[in-house]
Amino acid sequence: MVGRKILIVDENKASLNFLSTELRGRGFTVFEAPSGREALIAAWRDQPDLILFDPVLTDIRDDEFILKLRGDIRTRNIALIALSSDPGPSRRETCTQAGVDEYIVKSPQALSSLDEILDRIFTTPPPQEIATSEAIQQSQLIVFLSAKGGTGTSSLCANVAMNIKQGQPNARVAVVDLVLPIGSIGPIVGYEGDLHIVSISDLPASQTHGEYFHENLPRPELWQFQLLAGSPDPHKGNALNGERVRQVLEVLRSAYDYVILDIGRSLSRISLPLIQQADLIALIVATDHSTVKLTRTVYEYLQSQGVDSRKIYAILNRAVGLEGVTKKEAEEMIGLQIKTMMPYMGSNFSLANNLNQPITVKYPTDTASIVLRELAVDVVKTSRLFHPAESS
Repeated sequence: MVGRKILIVDENKASLNFLSTELRGRGFTVFEAPSGREALIAAWRDQPDLILFDPVLTDIRDDEFILKLRGDIRTRNIALIALSSDPGPSRRETCTQAGVDEYIVKSPQALSSLDEILDRIFTTPPPQEIATSEAIQQSQLIVFLSAKGGTGTSSLCANVAMNIKQGQPNARVAVVDLVLPIGSIGPIVGYEGDLHIVSISDLPASQTHGEYFHENLPRPELWQFQLLAGSPDPHKGNALNGERVRQVLEVLRSAYDYVILDIGRSLSRISLPLIQQADLIALIVATDHSTVKLTRTVYEYLQSQGVDSRKIYAILNRAVGLEGVTKKEAEEMIGLQIKTMMPYMGSNFSLANNLNQPITVKYPTDTASIVLRELAVDVVKTSRLFHPAESS
């Protein structure tokens, strides 16, 4: 254990000094951070072997702190131990769900428990040494799809991606529009360029490497993520080479922390293998009976194709229409739990799209903006449960 680097995060100076002295005495190299945000900077810069932190932080929420560390490729595999001054069960549950490896409450027995955990962690190869290189490099793949057009799938895809990036400024986020035969995200975010999934697929594989995408994929104003736009017309969309699309996705997954794929209702030979690889499938449901019935059909089909139903994250989008089935009725009709419900926005939903603006930018205090921010956090948290690099 000698020489292992530990970052200690504690706003209580006496506690910080005590822990630093104890761990240095055990042969560790110790870094200190008196706040959550300073700890994030130190973690990304110094990449310690372990982060020991008190989750009672005043400058950042405990779950946000954990998710930022877990969501960044530089720190996603670092061991996280919460040494908490809060004995309450709710904070333990929050931290555990967000992704800590161990949770200890400060007490006279805490140091003994910490010693046992450190022995266990540092006498076993760390996750980055036992995981395959493929698992480490693969980004989280999140797929958005629906059973029918007009459900707001592309808008929710773009808005959730924007909020993921906003919540994790250092993460690399790529949105890929695979709605066929005509892409739909470009018009929402205001992109009209010539770089799109078809033009990229026509390039030689040797050219479309990770650095090429980092340098060339556009960053639509206000949206923060990088976009690989969809097919500009049906003729090109129908001629798209499915094998080449999969190759492009593999490169993107090695070059970005999050690849967020919009499929819309385009279930096809191209999209199905990508759905099967996804860490999470956001299934968007409108409130009309016909869409709900079709959603059940799609849900049953995905299960028949070996898709783990736990990965299917159903979202009832009331923003596209107030009338129709209730959340409970939709759950009963589909046979699937609705994870989130977008509230009715009247004409504001369409207006934000028409102005090429994210909902949280155009209407920052609207209930829908609050839901979107929470949805982005929960989507990341849920997808992490099924991500190979996290579960290995």
